[in-house]
Amino acid sequence: MSTSARIDRVITTGLIGAGRPGFPPEGVALENNVWLVGDDSEVLVIDAAHDAEAIVAGVGDRDVLGILLTHGHEDHVNAAVAAARRLDTHLYLHPADLFLWEQTHGDTPPDFELEDGASFLVAGIDLTTVHTPGHTPGSVCFVAPALDTVFSGDTLFQGGPGATRWEYSSFPQIVESIRTRLFTLPAAMTAQPGHGASTTIGAESPALASWLARGW
Repeated sequence: MSTSARIDRVITTGLIGAGRPGFPPEGVALENNVWLVGDDSEVLVIDAAHDAEAIVAGVGDRDVLGILLTHGHEDHVNAAVAAARRLDTHLYLHPADLFLWEQTHGDTPPDFELEDGASFLVAGIDLTTVHTPGHTPGSVCFVAPALDTVFSGDTLFQGGPGATRWEYSSFPQIVESIRTRLFTLPAAMTAQPGHGASTTIGAESPALASWLARGW
């Protein structure tokens, strides 16, 4: 399929966990990927981490059709409200992660609930929401077949699944999400995660047995 749609990456850095138990008083620095999917006229933003001004600059003068959030963790949503206001757009989050969102934004809600299978059209291509619980209950990925890409949030990284160290997380569940929802995608499809370098479905799927053996 010929398309003018493209993927841009904005890397943002910020502090998370400031003042919270288990973190140093000033917080911990963390680098995130913010993905922009669209063309020269319109774009969807995937995650809104740390720095609303950097996201606004990456968007430029394009029309923003929405900010799609892969999950509710602080480092993926802490710039969401400010960015949405600056860009005059809506925020989408899976309802199972609303409790995490509220830890950062209190009673300021996202605009819309994401559901499994929800589709978004931008620059003539579709992004489809895939619910992939495990890292958090409401973790999702966004699949863009026309770009041979899945935006995998903190569900799948180069080298394995996302962390499952919290009481609301589940290693068996994240493995099942990856096995049944992501590893059924084409092997050549690129996975663009919430942090770090990209990988492919084919590069990660042979390691499933080793992940199960190590337990993380």
